[in-house]
Amino acid sequence: MVRQIASAVSALLLLAPAAALAQARILQFRSAEDPASPPDPAVCAAAPFKVNVRIGGTLYAYETRASDGKVAQDDVRAIGKATACVQLTNFAFPPGLAQNFLLQIHLGDGVYTALGTCTIVSNDVPKAGLVLAGCNLRLVGFPPGVLGGAVTSVSTFNPFRLDGFATGSYWTAQIYDRDAAPERKTDSSRAMEWIEGGDDDSK
Repeated sequence: MVRQIASAVSALLLLAPAAALAQARILQFRSAEDPASPPDPAVCAAAPFKVNVRIGGTLYAYETRASDGKVAQDDVRAIGKATACVQLTNFAFPPGLAQNFLLQIHLGDGVYTALGTCTIVSNDVPKAGLVLAGCNLRLVGFPPGVLGGAVTSVSTFNPFRLDGFATGSYWTAQIYDRDAAPERKTDSSRAMEWIEGGDDDSK
């Protein structure tokens, strides 16, 4: 079974267009809930799920400390705005619960829309009622010349409006452009190790 999987992966790589091997463009930014950037109701009305929470925010570039990666300044410059659309199904916010999530961001080169889920990590750190989550989204809308990509986050939600906390996220976007240069370094032949007996079909 493992050999079949490896062979299938190799075949997919051979069949993939050259553009799929292009170097990714990486963006990192922070989103912060902002009354000056209200959510766009039209974005949430077009979501493929029933939305019961809308969040509007401003996007900021941020700086990290070279010695250890700690964020040194999280609002260096505003770079855009965002609308987030959420379907909350359990207001106890239990850890492990995945919730539908749609994100639209306006950047200098155009509008990007990403769809997926945010999974709740905790609901009591550092204080009961504050929700930490991680979002995993696929780009489903983007400017011309973009092939697609993924957007992930570590997010803080303050649904109960606890004093001293704000709703916001740190995002990483991995974007593939049609005309991007090839990867400078590849290590696919060594990056993954298939383990015999590691899947149910091999038992």
